[in-house]
Amino acid sequence: MQNTPTQTAFEAISGADETPGKTQARNGLRHIASLSMTKIADGLIDPKLVLAWLLTSLGAPAVYAGALVPIREAGALLPQMPLASVLQKLRQRKWMWTLGSAGQGISAALIALAAVTLEGAAAGLAICAALAVLALCRAACSVSYKDILGKTVEKAQRGSVTGLAGSASSVGVLIFAVLLITGLAQSREVIVAAIGLAACLWIAAALLFSTMKEEDSEEGAGTAANFSVLKENPALQRFIVVRGLLVSTALAPPYLVILAGEGSLSQLGALVLASAAASFLSSYVWGRLSDRSSRQVLMLPGVAGAATMAAAVGVWAIGMATVYWVMPVVLFALMIAYHGVRQARSTYLVDLADENQRAAYAAVSNTVIGTLLLVAGVIGGGAALIGAQATLMVFAAMALAAAVIAYGLPEVEDDV
Repeated sequence: MQNTPTQTAFEAISGADETPGKTQARNGLRHIASLSMTKIADGLIDPKLVLAWLLTSLGAPAVYAGALVPIREAGALLPQMPLASVLQKLRQRKWMWTLGSAGQGISAALIALAAVTLEGAAAGLAICAALAVLALCRAACSVSYKDILGKTVEKAQRGSVTGLAGSASSVGVLIFAVLLITGLAQSREVIVAAIGLAACLWIAAALLFSTMKEEDSEEGAGTAANFSVLKENPALQRFIVVRGLLVSTALAPPYLVILAGEGSLSQLGALVLASAAASFLSSYVWGRLSDRSSRQVLMLPGVAGAATMAAAVGVWAIGMATVYWVMPVVLFALMIAYHGVRQARSTYLVDLADENQRAAYAAVSNTVIGTLLLVAGVIGGGAALIGAQATLMVFAAMALAAAVIAYGLPEVEDDV
C-alpha cells in the first residue's frame, strides 16, 4: 500500500526504520506544528528581554522588571505536582495541554492590553499578574506534554519531533532578532504587536493540538505525583541531580551580558540572534542524537557548556569581552550546549518512565528544578559580591560535574 504524504513526511523527519502508521504520522506532525507555534510565542514574549524592555518604556518601577524572570520560571515549574494529580484523572490528557496553551494566549493578550491602556506602576503590576497566570498555564502544558508525547509518538522518534519544532520555531525568533538589531522593532507599538502575535500563536496551537488522536487513559491511573517516586528509582534521582547541575547553562547568559558591558537594545538583539541561530542549527540534530542515546547527549553539553563559560572568562581576561561580536559568538556556543540539554532531558525522562509514571516523574523533576531556579534567582543578587567571572567559573564546574554524573545513568534507549 502506498504511503500517504503525511506518512512520507513524518518518516523523513523521524528517520524511522519502519513506515509509521497514519495516526502516528498525523500526530507527529501536529506535535511539530503546535510546538513550533508555542516556541515562537515564547521568543516573542521573552521576559528577559521583551517584557523587561516594555516595562521600562512604560515607566514601571525597576522592581517589576526584576520580578519577571522569577515569576515566569518558578511559576511554570512549582505548580506541577498538584497539576499532575489533576492530569491523572483525565482520560484524554491532551485537553490539559490544549487549555494551557489557550490560557497562555489569553494571558499574552492581557499583557498587550495592559501595555496600551496603562503606564507606570499600574502597568507593571498588571503585566506581572498576567505573566503569573501565563506561567501557571505553561505549567499545565509542561506537566502534560511528556505524557501525551509518550502516548502518541513512538520511542526513538520523540527527540526528532521536539528537536525539529525547536529548529523550525527559531526561524521566527531569528526574524524578530533581526528587527531588534536593525531598530525596526524598537518602538512600543511593534513590541505590543509582537506580543499580540504570540497570543494568536498560542490560541492556534491549542486548536490544532485539540485534534490529536489519543487513546483513552485509565481514569486515575498513574504513579502519584509526590516525592516518594524518588525513593523507588535511583535512575530518576541521578537524572534530577544531572539536570539540576545543568541549570548552569540556563543561568549563565545574563552574566555574559554583564561581561560585555552596557549596550543598546540592538546589541541585546545580537545576543537574541545568536541564541535563536543556535536553536535553529542544533535543536533537530540534538533531538536525533537523543533518540540514539539521550544519556550521552546529557554528557556532551555539560562538557561543551563548561568549556564555553571558561572561554567567556578568558576573553574577558584579555580585554576582548566588550568587542561587539565576541560575546554573541560565545553565547552562540553556550546556547548550542543549552539546547542539547533541553532536548536530552526531555527525551531521557519520557523514555525512562513507563506510561503511568511520566506525569509524576515530570512533575517531581520540574518541582525540584523550579525550587532550585527560585533559590538561584534569590541568591543571584549576591553574585555581585564575587563577580560575574567567579560566578561563571562556578557554573562551569557545575556543568562539568553534570557530565561526570550523567556517565552513570542507564541507557534508556537500549530496548529500541
